[in-house]
Amino acid sequence: MSLLNRIQKGGGSGGGQGGDEPPQKGGDEDRFSRNRNTPVMQRGQPGTDKSYSDLKGRVQSRLMNELDQSIDTSRKAEIRTHIEELFNSILAEESMVLARAERQRLFESIVADILGFGPLEPLLADETITEIMVNGPKNVFIERAGNIFRANVSFEDEDHVMRILDRIVAPLGRRVDESSPLVDARLPDGSRVNAVIRPISLVGPTITIRKFFKRPLTVEDLISKGSVTKEITDFLRSCIIARLNLIVSGGTGSGKTTLLNILSGFIPDDERIVTIENAAELQLRQEHVVTLESRPPNIEGKGQITIQDLVVNSLRMRPDRIVVGECRGGEALDMLQAMNTGHDGSLTTLHSNSPRDTIARLEVMCLMAGMDLPVRAIREQIASAVDLICHQERMRDGSRKVVKVTEVQGMEGDMITMSDIFEFEQTGVEGGKIIGRIRPTGIRPRFIDRIEASGIYLPPSVFGIGKGY
Repeated sequence: MSLLNRIQKGGGSGGGQGGDEPPQKGGDEDRFSRNRNTPVMQRGQPGTDKSYSDLKGRVQSRLMNELDQSIDTSRKAEIRTHIEELFNSILAEESMVLARAERQRLFESIVADILGFGPLEPLLADETITEIMVNGPKNVFIERAGNIFRANVSFEDEDHVMRILDRIVAPLGRRVDESSPLVDARLPDGSRVNAVIRPISLVGPTITIRKFFKRPLTVEDLISKGSVTKEITDFLRSCIIARLNLIVSGGTGSGKTTLLNILSGFIPDDERIVTIENAAELQLRQEHVVTLESRPPNIEGKGQITIQDLVVNSLRMRPDRIVVGECRGGEALDMLQAMNTGHDGSLTTLHSNSPRDTIARLEVMCLMAGMDLPVRAIREQIASAVDLICHQERMRDGSRKVVKVTEVQGMEGDMITMSDIFEFEQTGVEGGKIIGRIRPTGIRPRFIDRIEASGIYLPPSVFGIGKGY
């Protein structure tokens, strides 16, 4: 079935046809409110009060009836031209007189519904927006510069949201319906999508889109934004090249995946990398990369492939590095075993509140694997496998910063010992912005000899030695 066949036809009724008299001078631009729920008044024609959605629905319904249902939707440029021709002819036949700006807005809205992601299209195109949150058809919010605002767009109804959501998940072989009301997906550009629908979501279909920058962020971008310092990036680059095992931790929206993507870029080009994710987001530029993606169960409850399955399978794929997008459960134990069995230099992310909490969460996730292991054995695995934890936070002013870079040193008794190499020191707040610096603690990591064995020599000043910290 083609994409056009899957699109429900919008409809509208009631009221007479719009008048064909010329528009009143000076009245064109305010004929429609920017709010789609505001009634549309055709001036000079009493009793022809219609909403913007009714007008859009009638035009879109006729377009859908007249479009060739067998048309190849992958040829978007040709389809757009065809839609424009039909759109102009329909407006002429029905004597609909619209201002140029409103005519273009109506056309773009219809094209977005037929070929794109409907009301989300302008938000996806805006590079200043980092997150899109749809809380039912009428409440859409965005994140810009770390702050949340209400967006000036809305959907017609819940069915409209579901049509757009189906268009997002269907190409990935996933589904979202009453029997499977939760779904993780991605957009063609790699942006992360999570959706929850009724009966789980009581406010209607809820969509959360974590946008990816069209131009991937670089180390220089993070330095200029104050997220890291050059000393930290030089140190982390050295750790990656020296094949140290690293965990990027932090809360939701703290920038873990972005940092992991940048750190992955430090991996030498001559190494084989296997990436494992729920929804493929990482954008590695190396040539020898194998991307694996988990799969949910089908409608019969069969065919599920978990992250844990993929981690186990990746060990048979001769990887030099394993990069797991996020550890959430029992796969953490398999990841630790991979790090301990010749796959040095592996990377992953993990949700936690601090480096110490990262260790605690790893212990819990290892227990979730169902193995009856004593806690000390798990801690020994962690202490042996993990070399470094890079912890990020989303600050109160919306900025994202690396707040701690912590070495996992080993075991003392039953406890894992850790030491901070870098930490963020807040000095105040000015104009709502957090002021501070990311400073070295003056401690050289114990694994510095492994870095030097790779031919990399970091000056003592990187760790704040001899700089007066």
